[in-house]
Amino acid sequence: MDSHHRDITIVGNGEERSKSMALIGEEPLSIRVQGAPYAVVMRTPGGEKAHVAGFCLGEGIADAPDDITNIAFCDGEDTNVVTVTLTAVRRTRIADHLDRRTYISQTSCGICGKSIVDDLVQALSPVADGDPLDGNGALNCLLRLGDHQPLRDKTRAAHGAAIYDHELHQLSVAEDVGRHNALDKAIGRLFLDRRLRQAQLLTLSSRISYELVQKTARAKIPIILAISRPTALAVELATALNMTLGSLVKGGSLMIYCNPHRLIWPRRT
Repeated sequence: MDSHHRDITIVGNGEERSKSMALIGEEPLSIRVQGAPYAVVMRTPGGEKAHVAGFCLGEGIADAPDDITNIAFCDGEDTNVVTVTLTAVRRTRIADHLDRRTYISQTSCGICGKSIVDDLVQALSPVADGDPLDGNGALNCLLRLGDHQPLRDKTRAAHGAAIYDHELHQLSVAEDVGRHNALDKAIGRLFLDRRLRQAQLLTLSSRISYELVQKTARAKIPIILAISRPTALAVELATALNMTLGSLVKGGSLMIYCNPHRLIWPRRT
């Protein structure tokens, strides 16, 4: 379940009152690849197959939907364990990766920001330039992200990610207790539907970390706009990968941190 109701006590001004409140769900999701444990993530239940597909793309386990022969629950009624089966060709190609010898962890010792960027730029391709997007329309997509977050409305605790095409038509949207999970779910749906190449704009409810830039680069989405500001490492990585990052400014405008050429701002008459 994506939310649970609980009776709470509200205290203020020397008074107490009871209220039923919706709390966001959070449960572990065990991701297995070829039957072997790969990762456990804490997430809001729902959209597990899309979540795992997006996770596999972001991690480099898969480059295309055809690399995956099956995504399935280990038990029909247990949605907390999902197993991924890869083609024989793909298994051979990423054998070292599946052993996680090349995995970059946020908690690894002895890794500095420059090392992370250098390693990721070598592993990822810069995003190609295309026709610019309407900046005012893109900003409006960011401002209206909350309109597509019913779970946030209920719990005030959900992150959101929404993806749009060049004409700013919404392609997918997802919510989760974790910002990485919300992005994996939104990307994963398009990946499984073979529509990811239409994606041109990502809007996020969270700050932009380097991991979110990495996942977005793997999906070849050129523009990220977020409610909160990016980290310095995220901007450095996005600059190297020819991506555009922007965040909301109080009053309803944008700060663009790199590659502003992808957004055009027609003069208002």
